Amino acid sequence: MNSPPRAAIDRRARWAALGSSGGTVLLTGLPAAGKSTLGAALERRLVATGRPAYLLDGDNLRRGLSEDLGFSPEDRSAHVRRAGEVARLFADAGLVAVVALIAPQARVREQLRRAHAEAGLPFVEVFVDTPVGECERRDPKGLYARAHNGEIVEFTGVDAPYEAPENPEVRICTLEMTVDEAVSTILASPALRLP
Repeated sequence: MNSPPRAAIDRRARWAALGSSGGTVLLTGLPAAGKSTLGAALERRLVATGRPAYLLDGDNLRRGLSEDLGFSPEDRSAHVRRAGEVARLFADAGLVAVVALIAPQARVREQLRRAHAEAGLPFVEVFVDTPVGECERRDPKGLYARAHNGEIVEFTGVDAPYEAPENPEVRICTLEMTVDEAVSTILASPALRLP
């Protein structure tokens, strides 16, 4: 990602006026791992405590920002980069951008991390580490079943790879904690740096 042009208003002045600081939380994991559920709960908790936040969900972004993209590895990378750039802008504006995406490629997630670091913005990678068997059991859209039947090809977790984060700031196993506990764990991450 290229460095963004300087904003007309200094970030510190904007954040001081808003009484808020920004950052990005990337929730990554297999389809049906619980990313969207966790993202919505995190957004609700942040807003309820007076912190501006916005959930960027992969499905919703594909209806607008990425409606021109398919599911090839190149298009998936472009989709994640676009979402990451929007998140970086939101974070710069003083919001906490909560991004719920499969984001299967480690190198693309690292690009997002670098772009935030270069901009001096907090970035927290949360690995929603739900076993594939549990994801298949949940399967609210029936996508795993369709992939196993050959109706969907290159489906992450079946016939397309997911590169699990090696060193995420936070690892959440949805089988080991409630949604509320998971949200509290994310908010306690020192990398988020929310005053």
